[in-house]
Amino acid sequence: MGEKDKHEEPIKEPEKDTASKSADTIKEEKPLKESSSNKEESKEEMVTIPLKSMEEQLKEIDDLKEKAQTYADGWKRERADFDNYRKRIQRDREQEKQNLTVEIIKNYLVLHDDLRLALKNVPAGQENAQWLDGIALILKKMEKILDVEGIEQINTEKADFDPNLHEAISHEENPDFKSGQIIEVVKPGYKINNRIIRPALVRVAK
Repeated sequence: MGEKDKHEEPIKEPEKDTASKSADTIKEEKPLKESSSNKEESKEEMVTIPLKSMEEQLKEIDDLKEKAQTYADGWKRERADFDNYRKRIQRDREQEKQNLTVEIIKNYLVLHDDLRLALKNVPAGQENAQWLDGIALILKKMEKILDVEGIEQINTEKADFDPNLHEAISHEENPDFKSGQIIEVVKPGYKINNRIIRPALVRVAK
């Protein structure tokens, strides 16, 4: 090799590679900048969304409270209506039961009257007959049934005539009783609670 060849400088091609690399780096960084710019724009858009004022928020809360109260009042009304319906059904059932009881008791009262009259009008000489004990026992059992069913005899002892409780079969002069006072009960009356099953048949002083 001659001296001329030693003094020749080699071609610096790596600089081209560096320039190319720099260009590539610029190309790669450019999309990153664009992406960052997009994020900033999105962030700015989110910030610029108008928020509701405090007054509007308080109004919405009041509206929600009003709706909640309306729903609560409606629920209370429905519950009250249901309770009233249930009570009405219960009253109707009790009334129906009482009506059935009254109709059955009316038939018992007819037999009760006959047995009571039989004991009241015992033939002479039969006061100690055994059949009287049988009638008295039957009468006692019937009275127990009336008591269990809540049937009460209408009080007429020293009572004044009351057309709501009594039915007068006669008005008589009697010095032992004042006017309008009951002299005698011909047939006892009965009631259940405040309902008259039948009025008492009475003789009344005038």
